[in-house]
Amino acid sequence: MRLKRTLIVMLSIMIVVVMAACSKGNDNPKASESASTAPASSSASTEPSATASESESASPADTGLDHSETLKLSVFSTTANYAGPQIGWFAKAIKDKFNIELDIVASNLTGGDTKIAALMASGDLGDIVIWGDDKNNYPNAIKGGLLLDLAKDGLLDTYGKDIIGTYPKAIEKAKIAFGGGTSVYGIGNNVASNPSGPSEGKDMTWGPDLRWDLYQQVGAPEINSPSDYLPVLKQMQELEPKNAQGKKTYAFSLWSDWDGNYKMTLAKQFANMYGYDEIVDTALYTKADEDKYYDFLSEESWYMKSLKLYYDANQMGLLDPDSLTQKFDDVVAKYKDGRLLFSWFPWLGAANYNTEENKAAGKGFQTVPFKEEVMYSTGFNVYGGNGIISIGAKAKDPKRIMEFINWMYTPEGAMLSAGSGTAVPNGPKGLTWDIGADGKPFVTDFGITAYADQQNTKIPEEFGGGDYYYGANQMNFSFVVPAELNPETNEPYDHNLWESSLKRNPSKLESSWREKYGVLTAKEYFVKNNKIAVAPQGFTGKEPLVMDKTLEQKNKLIGTVIQQYSWKLVYAKNDDQYNKLKQEMLDKVKGLGYDEVMAFSVKKAEELFEARKSVK
Repeated sequence: MRLKRTLIVMLSIMIVVVMAACSKGNDNPKASESASTAPASSSASTEPSATASESESASPADTGLDHSETLKLSVFSTTANYAGPQIGWFAKAIKDKFNIELDIVASNLTGGDTKIAALMASGDLGDIVIWGDDKNNYPNAIKGGLLLDLAKDGLLDTYGKDIIGTYPKAIEKAKIAFGGGTSVYGIGNNVASNPSGPSEGKDMTWGPDLRWDLYQQVGAPEINSPSDYLPVLKQMQELEPKNAQGKKTYAFSLWSDWDGNYKMTLAKQFANMYGYDEIVDTALYTKADEDKYYDFLSEESWYMKSLKLYYDANQMGLLDPDSLTQKFDDVVAKYKDGRLLFSWFPWLGAANYNTEENKAAGKGFQTVPFKEEVMYSTGFNVYGGNGIISIGAKAKDPKRIMEFINWMYTPEGAMLSAGSGTAVPNGPKGLTWDIGADGKPFVTDFGITAYADQQNTKIPEEFGGGDYYYGANQMNFSFVVPAELNPETNEPYDHNLWESSLKRNPSKLESSWREKYGVLTAKEYFVKNNKIAVAPQGFTGKEPLVMDKTLEQKNKLIGTVIQQYSWKLVYAKNDDQYNKLKQEMLDKVKGLGYDEVMAFSVKKAEELFEARKSVK
């Protein structure tokens, strides 16, 4: 999931995710001065199995490659929210194992689609290329000869054996969809070997989540639909109008740097909570488990209803006035400081505010579902998601790069980094987690602290130094879906789903939530109450439909208009101005060829419905 575009994803994204995706990074990462010094000892009745130097990541797999020379790789990521050298514990792990160093170029932070176009025009995309989706730019890069064919000269067969053996459907899709039946120019993200069921972890990609302590104090009123959150959030704001530092609190705090060139990213989440999701860069939202769709600019659309909800929130003083100008990192800081009361994603509000100290006091974010909610769930995808990782055509030492990418799809690589971008990754074995005498994974005391307070937890130098947050894999690409079972432990890669984690003594916050809903996790709530719609992740076995260049240009102009007017609608002065701006937007996109985009969008929906049949 490109977290910026699909929230993920998914987005998945995130989220995804987790999500993603996508939920971290800035241009000048620094370890926190007030870092945690929690010990690495375990709260389980087992001992860590290895030190950093003794762990499995100390030496590369026996591929016959020479790793004596440091290989410095440029990673161009359209999903990363960090630019610069990879630092910290992930950098240490791949340096020790492969003698590789990564330098990340992030189009999210510098130029967006303009940056992508400039690099493509230069003819050199770098050594590793990460695409947020497989639309437009990815196939254009293939046509332009900018990506390496991984199937050529035995590269994938020799150095990608784990991918071929464990996830053959991902290779099949790559060949048929984009490789003319023989070539492989990239491999999908969040791949799985299990073809059915919801793929999320302990939490779903979306919530919504509220400050549970304040929600309880205002009586925990039942919420039927998204609009019902507004009066409840107003009461919560009145109960705590300022944070501990005396700064004003808000329900919603938006950011625009994930918007790209189409739509407002944060106007789609309530659609996800009704079981719908967008087809990226089209005019449709489709139902997860039915062959149904709607025009996202229609009156029934939760894109349009979300804009109205944010407008109403602004009129009530619930919308952060910095929303239009701030960036994602600014919002993260506000969650951490206790200035926000609502979160669309568990990986945002809870991940940044729910410290061990806050949870022990009963304070923090928890999912508060509404009565009409039917959560969109991304099913396990044996073909891999739409996010793609490729090797640039001019890459240095493709064999060693392929070896590294292959490892990220193995149990060892997944246990280190699964979920990066949309969830908190496990981190280094022997520090944040380990394997007990029973062969089962468990989180150490240090890991409990690190996961709950990532930016303030300092990592020992022998594991890479810095803080946990910025030390994670900053490529913002989840290779294996975190809920996938690790064949070596028979438990998911996601530490939140380990039996030892679920049975660990819950905090006051967690106990209160579990008592209210009668379940251990948010995912269990949605499944148990039949409030989940799982979207099968299939493949048509044909090349995907793509817009022709003329329609693509029209669509970009339409997307720009929609995005600009979406923000104007949120900040409209009154109802009259809101309605006037709304009609202006509809008239403009109609004149730019919206009907043509809609006709193509319907074909994409039909393609999606056909693909789902392949795994039903």
